[in-house]
Amino acid sequence: MRMRKKPNLIPRLERSSQVLELAPESLCGSWLDAYPSFGELHVELGCGKGRFTCEMAEANPSVLFAAIEKVPDALVVAMERACERSLTNLRFIAKDAANLGDYFAPGEVSRIYINFPDPWPKKKQFKRRLTAPSFQKLCFDALRPGGEIWFKTDNSPLFEWSLEQYELCGWQVRDVSRDWRDTCMTDYEAKFREQGVKINRLVAVKSENFVMPESKKGDEE
Repeated sequence: MRMRKKPNLIPRLERSSQVLELAPESLCGSWLDAYPSFGELHVELGCGKGRFTCEMAEANPSVLFAAIEKVPDALVVAMERACERSLTNLRFIAKDAANLGDYFAPGEVSRIYINFPDPWPKKKQFKRRLTAPSFQKLCFDALRPGGEIWFKTDNSPLFEWSLEQYELCGWQVRDVSRDWRDTCMTDYEAKFREQGVKINRLVAVKSENFVMPESKKGDEE
């Protein structure tokens, strides 16, 4: 779904800039040193309008949250929500999640959230999915031993494919649900819940080794 352009985007971004991390690359490997009040670092890939992000940050004040969102018209809403709640444990990154390794050093992150990503339904697009092995490798490197990915989607084909991919890549998969009910929801999730749409959810735990699965014939057709 295309994001509607926000009026007065630049002034709104400037007014809420106190929660924006302008140079996340400079904090790579030192996030918790820069913010010593917090004991863990959690990262969300594609936070959208930030409802889930803000609710999680508010519910977990001892955790530092870094939310990545490259679409300015969504990002500004998320930043305004954080400012309205006066959240001090939430920072936004206006960059591409594909460059995750530039922002976080190996083993620096305790948990990564992937909520309702673009399913990229065509076979030739599978490498663009945030649960594809190439993105999994970025997450694996950033996570500490035993770190977790929390993944949610309403798209059942994407979920089943992702579940298989996580298992093939060597993650320990647990808490698999095809009718997940949560208190902290994204805007999409709240809308889906009202419509009776079931939510799929899993937790992938980092094990000792990551394995890149061999490509199957026809994957890129």
